[in-house]
Amino acid sequence: MKKVFPVIILLISFSLLGIFLFQYSWVKNLLQVQEQRILYKVDKAAYNVALELNRQASHSPSMRLPRRLNNLGFSPELEIGKKVKPPQISQRFTDYEIYEKLEHAFHNEGLERLRFEFAITTDKEDYVVEMQSPNFINASLDTAGYRRRVIPIGPEQGSDWEGLISEENLFIIIPDFKQQLWASLTWMLIGAGIFTLVVIAAFAVTVRTMLNQKKLSEIKSDFINNMTHEFKTPIATISLAVDMVRNEKVQANPEKLNYFSNIIKEENKRMNKHVETILQAAAMDRQELKLNMKPVHAHGMITSVTSNFTLQLEEKHGQIELLLNAKNDTIIADETHFGNLLNNLVDNAVKYSKDEGLHIKISTHSTKKFLLIRIEDNGIGMSKETVKRVFEKFYRAHTGNVHNVKGFGLGMSYVKTVIDEHKGRIKVESVLGKGSTFTVEVPLAKQV
Repeated sequence: MKKVFPVIILLISFSLLGIFLFQYSWVKNLLQVQEQRILYKVDKAAYNVALELNRQASHSPSMRLPRRLNNLGFSPELEIGKKVKPPQISQRFTDYEIYEKLEHAFHNEGLERLRFEFAITTDKEDYVVEMQSPNFINASLDTAGYRRRVIPIGPEQGSDWEGLISEENLFIIIPDFKQQLWASLTWMLIGAGIFTLVVIAAFAVTVRTMLNQKKLSEIKSDFINNMTHEFKTPIATISLAVDMVRNEKVQANPEKLNYFSNIIKEENKRMNKHVETILQAAAMDRQELKLNMKPVHAHGMITSVTSNFTLQLEEKHGQIELLLNAKNDTIIADETHFGNLLNNLVDNAVKYSKDEGLHIKISTHSTKKFLLIRIEDNGIGMSKETVKRVFEKFYRAHTGNVHNVKGFGLGMSYVKTVIDEHKGRIKVESVLGKGSTFTVEVPLAKQV
């Protein structure tokens, strides 16, 4: 697993990099294709408008050539040698009419949202403006940002006016072309972005799941090793005690027989406690923690719990100081599980203590709605990393040179589950080498 995991991460990283490169190339090509597509449609629409202007001009009465006479050539209305000068587009149409024709033509080509400006010019080279849309001048100043299209407007081939009318041009400017180009691809780019995010999220979930599985595998191995050790010690002790009980000399001595019997009983209790801890953890996993909630006095529970640590405190030359100052100590709790919660916190203080001089102070304080139980010790304390992870299941703090700490790493996880079920809170403060403080906040029973 240790060798395969980096390879998988590397492959996933290369896959993501490949996706990004393909997406970049795809977007770049898409922009080029879309640009050509828009410009083609603009040219097509503008060409159709130019044809329409020519067609209307050819059929306009003012644009018809005078009637020729059979013998005299031109009609009398025209003086011989006088040049014919037909009206320009600006004389036949308003800027609004041409804008409307262009807008309609763009709509037919699927360019409904295209912003544009136009002008009619009369010079092929210098583009002398004959008429223009209101914002044409402003749009034409941004030479780097616009796209321009020039469509010639002239009489139809073979018409009477061919060669007589000076050629005009339909000059179209598309301002902020890049911006409009990106806007035309909005939904496509959003779809591509969502797809990319989904792929990234899938890869992230995969990596996270693999990390969690790796972590769980390590936790499982540690738990099995720890559980084996925890059960092996009492089993070995019981086995030795049984062998001694079978000894004739021990059987003949009631005091020794009673001593070894007590050892068997205590080690059996110890094993039962381990089994109960594991069963509690399993119940929490299945969310089958059943609570029998009723009014109980917290001070009585605290006194009862602390009395169970008399022998352990004597071994460490320690003491427990009780400052039960809460005026109201009646809470709604499950007596068994809340008692286990307090027991685990005190047991934790005893386990992670120094060799001698252990001092545990348990104080209480009540507010209008909550009872606060504060458990302080002068033990080895915890690092910042341990404080963050102290309530994680199976997590056990590194104790350095202290090797007498036993357990499965389930006690604090159980404490957190129980306090959450009681609608309370727990807070941890610790300084490495100086001790730890656990503050439990649990709702008080409502006063009748």
